[in-house]
Amino acid sequence: MMMNSLALLCLLSATAPTVSGLATTFDRTKTLAGLPPPHVMAKGGYTPSFEDKLEQEEALTLLKTTFEDNLKANVNLVRVSCPMFLTKSSGFNDNLNGVERPATFAPRDFQDVKLEVPFSLAKWKRWANLYYKVPSGKGIVTDMRGLRCDDDIDFTHSLYVDQWDWEKVIDVDDRNMDYLQDTVKQIYKAVYDTEQSLAKKYDSKLTATLPKDIVFVSSDDMVAKYPDATPKERENIICKEHGAVFLMGIGGTKPCGELRHDGRAPDYDDWITPRPDGGTGLNGDLLVWNELLQGSFEISSMGIRVNPEVMEKQLELCNVSERKDLAWHRMLLDGSLPQTIGGGIGQSRLSQLLLGCAHLGEVQHGWYDPEEVEVLKDINCRLLGLGEFEE
Repeated sequence: MMMNSLALLCLLSATAPTVSGLATTFDRTKTLAGLPPPHVMAKGGYTPSFEDKLEQEEALTLLKTTFEDNLKANVNLVRVSCPMFLTKSSGFNDNLNGVERPATFAPRDFQDVKLEVPFSLAKWKRWANLYYKVPSGKGIVTDMRGLRCDDDIDFTHSLYVDQWDWEKVIDVDDRNMDYLQDTVKQIYKAVYDTEQSLAKKYDSKLTATLPKDIVFVSSDDMVAKYPDATPKERENIICKEHGAVFLMGIGGTKPCGELRHDGRAPDYDDWITPRPDGGTGLNGDLLVWNELLQGSFEISSMGIRVNPEVMEKQLELCNVSERKDLAWHRMLLDGSLPQTIGGGIGQSRLSQLLLGCAHLGEVQHGWYDPEEVEVLKDINCRLLGLGEFEE
């Protein structure tokens, strides 16, 4: 079977050293590719906000509890329990770009059962709203933990995923750009208010840098305005100008067949529905300008979810129509699952931003290139656990 350009690009995005259609700067062919930018690594370029690790842990706890409380209040969410693994046969795991390897295992006494550690709970959350009988206008949020074996390992990425995975039930009439933008504003307000609280509590260590308001930009407009720029370069341009941006329309291809901005799975976000501003897609990424790293910094990916018609079209575009036979997809197609809006907000990513850290490993117990760990010690960038450990 021949693969269309979109499906091919989804495959390439997970196998090539660098792909111009993706919003990344990671190049695995380079030595020590996961280190922060050169200006941070230079002598005197970085001073940790917290020298005392225990005090930093207290700040992390305050950050996470404050943000979650703000998020629940602003978006009308209730925290619920969530799974650490899902059955492969259910189709409930997020497929990301469709080629990433999930961490998989079989229970000792049930070797024919394949369980997967989730990449995210994008699909599970929609089902959970049905399970918990959540009414329209209300939603759920989880403390999601997962593994991404094929993710980049650098100063903003890790094999370990921790995020506030949230999903809210909406009416069919809410599937529009205005509802999307109103929700984004409430999420960004939770981020902004959390930063203000931290800066007040730790006024000698932290400085608030985020603007009060977020700006909405179409990825289609950015491609037209900067046709020769890479996705990451376009993000840098718009984030440096505005400070906080929601880039609408993630997924799908440009007329030339290249990825429009970045990859997106075909069975959760809607990236094909036309918008009043002339662009397509009822989804996007919440990006801010990271003053320390001098670059755009993604803290959330979210969107209005597919309805049956949109999912069938997007599955076809990605050459994965066979997914319609999976349990989750059958529930969506037969109308059992509610219409929702949802997304994930990286806990470690937000913590790295708001605590002024140069490396994600300063706020998360992960695994990183041992050579890079040693180099980071030279600038007093100590990673949690591993950064203090020598074999």
